[in-house]
Amino acid sequence: MGWTPPVVGARGTWTRTFTADDVATYAEITGDRNPLHFDPDFAARTRPGALIVHGGLTTGLFNALVAQVLPGPGSVFLHQEWDYPAPTYIGDTVTAEAEVTDARTDKPITTLRCVARRQDGTEVLRGTCVVYTFVPTDPAAPTDPADPTDPAAPTDPGARG
Repeated sequence: MGWTPPVVGARGTWTRTFTADDVATYAEITGDRNPLHFDPDFAARTRPGALIVHGGLTTGLFNALVAQVLPGPGSVFLHQEWDYPAPTYIGDTVTAEAEVTDARTDKPITTLRCVARRQDGTEVLRGTCVVYTFVPTDPAAPTDPADPTDPAAPTDPGARG
């Protein structure tokens, strides 16, 4: 398999509605228990005026977008630069959109312009990111070595671990 760069101007999107459970799970993983995310009274007395979603959850939409849609499987970030012009509130539906602004032909590196918007069109995140796409060198390699239906998987059950 070789690198086929995406076309400049190509776009992809990823959408999610953020819940209080998402915020709680993110806090459990990261340890970020900022009262802006959990204390309604505290949040009500701040500029956002209500509980907000962690910025990492919003940027996480772009992790999914680059890995699943554009450029696609095997893609990881080399660089990210983000601005947060408005908050994402619990219950908001956010759509992340990425547009290819540059795609190298000599290396699997793609530059994306990114914007995420709430359901009312308000931008909650914007920036750029540079993505590297790992391209398998052996197309016969199994995608799941434990999958007995994969013809490239080991046939001896003892060989699986």
